[in-house]
Amino acid sequence: MSPTETMLKKTPMHDWHVAAGAKMVDFAGWSMPLLYTSIIEEHVNVRTNVGMFDVSHMGRIRFEGADAGALLDRCCSRRVDNTPIGAARYGIVCNEMGCALDDVLIYRIDDEEFLAVVNASNREKLLAHFNEVGAEDRCTIRDETFETAMVAMQGPEAMELIGAFSSQVPALKRFRFTTVEVFGARVLVSRTGYTGEDGVEAIMPAAMATSAAELLSAMPGSDAIKPAGLGARDTLRLEAGMPLYGHELEEDIPAYAVGMPFAFSLGDPERRPFIGQAALESQKADGTPRKLIGLNIEGRRAARQGMAVTSGGAEVGVVTSGCLSPTLDRSIAMAYVDSARCAEGAAFEVQTGRAALNATACGIPFYKV
Repeated sequence: MSPTETMLKKTPMHDWHVAAGAKMVDFAGWSMPLLYTSIIEEHVNVRTNVGMFDVSHMGRIRFEGADAGALLDRCCSRRVDNTPIGAARYGIVCNEMGCALDDVLIYRIDDEEFLAVVNASNREKLLAHFNEVGAEDRCTIRDETFETAMVAMQGPEAMELIGAFSSQVPALKRFRFTTVEVFGARVLVSRTGYTGEDGVEAIMPAAMATSAAELLSAMPGSDAIKPAGLGARDTLRLEAGMPLYGHELEEDIPAYAVGMPFAFSLGDPERRPFIGQAALESQKADGTPRKLIGLNIEGRRAARQGMAVTSGGAEVGVVTSGCLSPTLDRSIAMAYVDSARCAEGAAFEVQTGRAALNATACGIPFYKV
């Protein structure tokens, strides 16, 4: 084992992954499973049965106090303080330029208690940001990442299998959550997802993560439940047109260009001012230089992040993510393209360095249940 490997952070399920034969890789400073069998096999199982993902590397930050909602509202593109108890909202934490520091899910636990789930690579940055913005607020901010674990089950059979031991969870609406008791411990279960399939995420004490995985693997119908790694998670989210920080979202990309208007609460007369508001309102009103679009690519070669998108010999955009879609059996990509040129059906070339791949603009997502 190399010195770098010994320095990587490990999730509570690390030994379980190794025992299951996972290929472990460095992801944002964490030792994480890339795959167990193959990316395609794991991807297909999520689309047809149920995939189980360890997402414990993602940051979990709790906010408690009279100003918790107000603090998060000042930091998030989406209004937070009027979130119903038991609901989760997706939003983007922006800088003053209206660009993304991260995209987050915020759960309202109680009147004065919230939980934010953030990307692993941005956890420390956001902790510093929240503490700086909320320095004068009546709010306690606590990083719970290392004392908890987070497991996701995604796929068309997920809710039926979960219904075998809980009637509460399958009754949840999308972007709602509940708390259930498992082995005497309280587990927060939400119905959100990052694959384009139905399913749940469970946040639990770190000590019970492996037991939970073993319980799921032994429950009736568990032959359909197979572990899935980061490789399949990436191809699944790309088919579903979901952005990934470091690809579609960055600190120098106008956040509104990502094309998710639901993630921005703009023009609300009852909302307090928030960080990046003026820039985001300008992006909405005046447009952004480039917009995120989908690309259908001829042939079976995958486009990769950073490849130039051209039209008539001129560079007009850049690929942010690409893969050979296991579900659609064709090459797909997302790219930021000059706003004046990104009409659906527009023809482009993706420059690989060795060849130009013919591509056609299309809508996002590529796949929808």
